[in-house]
Amino acid sequence: MRSFARTASSLSRLTGKTRGEPAVTISDREVREAIRASVIDPEIGLNIVDLGLIYGVEVEESSILIDMTLTSPGCPAGPQIIYDVKNTVKRKFPEANEVAVNIVWQPFWSPEMMSEWAKEELGIF
Repeated sequence: MRSFARTASSLSRLTGKTRGEPAVTISDREVREAIRASVIDPEIGLNIVDLGLIYGVEVEESSILIDMTLTSPGCPAGPQIIYDVKNTVKRKFPEANEVAVNIVWQPFWSPEMMSEWAKEELGIF
């Protein structure tokens, strides 16, 4: 699990907080949990983390980079899902100066990438 703890000086530049206040830590797990709680694929009706669409999360400096895919290159809900991911992460972690979503197609998504819970919800065994 990757995480980033800001130093007091970088935190001050980001939030106006001063030395002596605890540094803020954002982990990839926290980012994934925020997305899991808020971003649903509107066609499938399940969150995109359990669908296996989030391939990676990197938190570095004051930036959060999310590598993700869609269920297909022509996914009509793609732009909305990307928008929802960015806005969810920006709202949950306002101290991040940048939230970027990178769409990747390798490996190509397949139902095997879903969590066991998602497979059960969709009746895939």
